Amino acid sequence: MRVACLEPRTMAGNMQQVVSCGLDGDDPNVGEIRGSSTDDIACWFIDSDYNDGSFFGCNAYSTGANEPDKKLQRAVEAEIDENVWAILYGAVGRPFDAPTTGRIAVKVISHHGDELLKVCEVSSEPLHAPVSAEAT
Repeated sequence: MRVACLEPRTMAGNMQQVVSCGLDGDDPNVGEIRGSSTDDIACWFIDSDYNDGSFFGCNAYSTGANEPDKKLQRAVEAEIDENVWAILYGAVGRPFDAPTTGRIAVKVISHHGDELLKVCEVSSEPLHAPVSAEAT
């Protein structure tokens, strides 16, 4: 079993931000939970107003190792603007408005095709300053 390691953050102005820290999973060979880096994440999506009924990914990101931008360019047979890729590639999501439901959901897909959905309750009280993509 794998678990997405996420850190939702409430910021000033009733804004939210998510930091993806990696995937944690059971290692059946030793019976322990082992952590991993964001290199194991192919992509991750945020539903910024999750309603418990359906997932609507309104923010999409890629982390992962091994030049995922090059793989994406080959798959879509197009050039990807480096400025756009800088926004989409990383473990720090862009700030978004606090959800009316009080919940967000984050779907993480590993390079092996494992899909994980984590629902997080979020506060409307500011607790953190925004994290820049360069900080991770």
